[in-house]
Amino acid sequence: MVEVTQRFTEGMATRRAVLGNEHVDGATARKTAFDDDFQTFITEGAWGSVWSRPGLSKRERSMLTIALLAALGHDEEVAMHVRATANTGASAEDIKETLLHVAVYAGVPAANRAFRIAREELAKRATGETLP
Repeated sequence: MVEVTQRFTEGMATRRAVLGNEHVDGATARKTAFDDDFQTFITEGAWGSVWSRPGLSKRERSMLTIALLAALGHDEEVAMHVRATANTGASAEDIKETLLHVAVYAGVPAANRAFRIAREELAKRATGETLP
C-alpha cells in the first residue's frame, strides 16, 4: 500500500471534482497491485500537481486537455474528458472551438476523429444516457 500524501489527497479531490465520483470509484475498484503505483502517480502528478494549480481554471484545463488528447489520438481519454466538461464548465461551444484549433495545429484527421467522439459524448449527455 502506498503512503497517502497531501498531494494525493488534494489530487483525489480534484480528480473527483473533474471526472465525478462514479468514474473515480470505478477506477479505484478496478485498481490492482500491478497498477496501484500508477494510479497513485496520476492522482498525485496529474491531479494533485497540475490540475490543482491555481493558474488556470478547470474549464481552461479541460479545453487544453481535450486539445492535447485529440492531437495525440488518445480517443478514450478524449471521450472521458468531454464527459468531464459537465463538471468543469467547458461548454459544447468551447469544445468545438478547441477542436477547430486542433484541426489547424495538429491536423484535420485528428480533429475529425475528436469531433466524432465529442459529438457522440455530447449526444449521450443530452439524452441522459448513462456514461461509463
